[in-house]
Amino acid sequence: MRAFSYERATSPTRAAAAAAKTKGAKFIAGGTNLLDLMKLEIETPSHLIDVCGLGFDKIEQTPDGGLRIGALVRNTDLAADPRVRRDYGVLSRALVAGASGQLRNKATTAGNLLQRTRCPYFYDTNQSCNKRRPGSGCAALGGFSRQLAVIGASEACIATHPSDMAVAMRALDATVETVQADGKARRIPIADFHKLPGETPHLETALEAGELITAVTLPRPLGGVHAYHKVRDRASYAFALVSVAAVVQPDGTGRVALGGVAPKPWRVEAAEARMPQGAKAVTAELLAGAKPTPENAFKLPLAERTLGAVLAASRVQAARA
Repeated sequence: MRAFSYERATSPTRAAAAAAKTKGAKFIAGGTNLLDLMKLEIETPSHLIDVCGLGFDKIEQTPDGGLRIGALVRNTDLAADPRVRRDYGVLSRALVAGASGQLRNKATTAGNLLQRTRCPYFYDTNQSCNKRRPGSGCAALGGFSRQLAVIGASEACIATHPSDMAVAMRALDATVETVQADGKARRIPIADFHKLPGETPHLETALEAGELITAVTLPRPLGGVHAYHKVRDRASYAFALVSVAAVVQPDGTGRVALGGVAPKPWRVEAAEARMPQGAKAVTAELLAGAKPTPENAFKLPLAERTLGAVLAASRVQAARA
């Protein structure tokens, strides 16, 4: 790990301003992803700004009946909150499916959104990776790609986004609240927060220099049956091959977002109109234009079968309600 300087932030505006003016600065809270990347010298910040003392650790009702989740709320606390379990079950289930209990006790809401890909070529500094070193190439294109993206990727990068929580938040139409270096607040729809790689895969989010996440807001509850189903190689501490976050209404309509298939949580609202027609119709539109490799083409039928299982279970649950 390379040497770095350190400071504790005293206010959101000062933290954002310090990050913007200090070359190589990074925010740190739980550090469950950042510290690992620093040890491997994938991330080499010259300065760390500790934001743990800023008080963004509360979950509060919003005037319109939704929830405002502080950026520093731990994943364990968010998953266990009675309001989240009752009204946003897809989010609670997604959080519990992620990582391990020990990591969830430290990982934060903002950190979860910002975690970086687990592509093996990103983690191997002997391999070329445009996300790690722009312009160096993408070793994954001709390498082992079983876990990588089948849609939304580019010739520069085929990595997937690893978060379970973000997939559920995409299905719920969450909004990310930030403070910028000049002190101005900003609200970014979750649909616009994560970027597709295009020719600049190292630019992963819509955040500007120094911009600090302060909270994530959820709109008022949707009702219906909430489900999160994650298919992975082992029962815990593994990232999704395919995951499905769904909110299904009694009439068969609803929302669907996929994880494990793209560089960002994958949702196509137009595909949701086909939900009453079944999983095959939904995934045909949801994954239209997919470009899998021979090693990960299995993700396409796997996504259809996983969504089919979720929809079938949701119908049974709705009938019992």
